[in-house]
Amino acid sequence: MQRVLILDFGSQYTQLIARKIRELGVYSEILPFSTPVAAIRKEKPSALVLSGGPRSVYGKGAPHPDKGVFELGVPILGICYGVQLMAYFLGGEVLPSKEREYGFAALRVLDSSGLLAKVKDKEQVWMSHGDRLERVPPGFRLTGSTVNTRAAVIEDGARKFFGVQFHPEVIHTKEGLKVLGNFLFREAGLRADWTISSFVERKVKEIRETVGTGKVICGLSGGVDSLVTSLIVHKAVRKNLTCIFIDNGLLRKGQYEALMEAFRRKFALKVIGIDASDLFLEKLRGVVSPERKRKTIGRLFIHLFEREAMRLGGAGFLAQGTIYPDVIESNPVKGPSSVIKSHHNVGGLPEGLKFKLVEPLRELFKDEVRALALELGVDADFIHQHPFPGPGLAVRLIGEVNRDSLEILRAADDIVLQEVQRAGIYKKLWQAFAVLLPVRSVGVMGDQRTYHRVVVIRLVQSTDGMTANWYPAPAKLMARISTRIVNEVQGVNRVVYDVTTKPPGTIEWE
Repeated sequence: MQRVLILDFGSQYTQLIARKIRELGVYSEILPFSTPVAAIRKEKPSALVLSGGPRSVYGKGAPHPDKGVFELGVPILGICYGVQLMAYFLGGEVLPSKEREYGFAALRVLDSSGLLAKVKDKEQVWMSHGDRLERVPPGFRLTGSTVNTRAAVIEDGARKFFGVQFHPEVIHTKEGLKVLGNFLFREAGLRADWTISSFVERKVKEIRETVGTGKVICGLSGGVDSLVTSLIVHKAVRKNLTCIFIDNGLLRKGQYEALMEAFRRKFALKVIGIDASDLFLEKLRGVVSPERKRKTIGRLFIHLFEREAMRLGGAGFLAQGTIYPDVIESNPVKGPSSVIKSHHNVGGLPEGLKFKLVEPLRELFKDEVRALALELGVDADFIHQHPFPGPGLAVRLIGEVNRDSLEILRAADDIVLQEVQRAGIYKKLWQAFAVLLPVRSVGVMGDQRTYHRVVVIRLVQSTDGMTANWYPAPAKLMARISTRIVNEVQGVNRVVYDVTTKPPGTIEWE
């Protein structure tokens, strides 16, 4: 199978490059920028992409690749910081711009015979850079420009080196997929031979080789990620898989009972249910820090999994529904990206873990997981349910987690979901939920003064969870939600709406 390797220089868009390339039918993987050229050569890449990044190529400690990458004899596409690196290593000149260019620009197509074939002239592209390419390296042609960036696109057709100063991977670049497609198929000569089906076949084979005759346990969270993980692992090891669904007291209203029935009846999985709500609430008493919450919950899950593994006769493998956004936000394992938050199944794992991890979805995005679920026969309604965080309502309850606050939040959250479904917008949204704040406000109810809690409503739209826009909810919908929460949920007298995008905020509050 052909593959494209992406060297990550710290751009928050790096994962989108991988996703877009896979959308075009070519398998891609992300490697740290510092990967030695010998290791890259061993992977036998069909092409390389150098990602963007926040640094200057001349800056102290700026990430530079092994210079041997330009001697591998494979096509290379440099994006933003990547094209500046290409110029730096190949004899061009990069200088600081007087003003950082960030936002929309119109791309002027100067030559449409190569990378910009069939790309519309003056089409919108997305810029995000501080330095500029002042002198094009020997052997390159300048084929695209913008008002503020003379060298927006450069090409060396003989060596198959290409560079763009804008970001073709983001949705804001109108014909970005066409640019990437031209690189992959027109210039690099690749085939669109990667599909979800081929991914499943490869993962099943990998799991069989890794696990052998060993036993695997899989923690089910109630979401599509962990379910798809269990179905893939089940294909590989069959009866040697045992799934565990833990009621940690942090689930939505009625969620544990409904999901236990679905796991056993619809998916024919061997599932053990554990009520550990008291234990989780006890360990979370007095914990306020979001990171401590996530890590406390993660460690408790592992403790219970280890206990069940012993009871089952020593399962040596733990399967988890970790997906790529979890990895990116928890730990910069791929490159010099920033840590955003620890996910319970990534950053919350304890040192000295007794299991070997099996994470078949680790390189996939949410929309890819959903496509995979459909391929595996999961019902569409289950597939398109809104993502629910592994730590559950603990990260939607700001401050200390306790039973009374959970009951308030659970009731408010249920009303939000009911009204969103009633309004017919559930499928338009990425997530819809309530957040309970650790503050009180003065109100008047029944002619009496109240001093109660504040609930935040969060409705967002997204494609992959990496970026998100707040949903412009109709006033009538918000009025119904607010009225019902204040009237029906004891202890709440104020409801507010979160109108923050991601970035700068995250979708979840913690």
